[in-house]
Amino acid sequence: MSGFNLQELMAQAKQQYETLQKKMEQTVVEASSGGGSVTVKMDGRKQVLAIKIDPEAVKADDVEMLQDLVMAALNEASRKVDQAMQSSVGGMLGGLGGMLG
Repeated sequence: MSGFNLQELMAQAKQQYETLQKKMEQTVVEASSGGGSVTVKMDGRKQVLAIKIDPEAVKADDVEMLQDLVMAALNEASRKVDQAMQSSVGGMLGGLGGMLG
């Protein structure tokens, strides 16, 4: 088994995991709906950091529309987090693949 060291592989995997955790904390995405009526800011752990609602959206007196706009902005922010994390994980896994080959 030349070149295959399980402890080294595990140590590198742990380091990559810790790096990913830090990246998730530092990643912040923003998404909006309704032409900017509702804006959501979310981190890489999918924790909502802020929600901004344009006062005009509240004046419309259409609660269902406002709920739909908030939901759409949250879903878009979540999708952006998934996309950002997928890019990060893909790059990190490339580094581990070299050890296995």
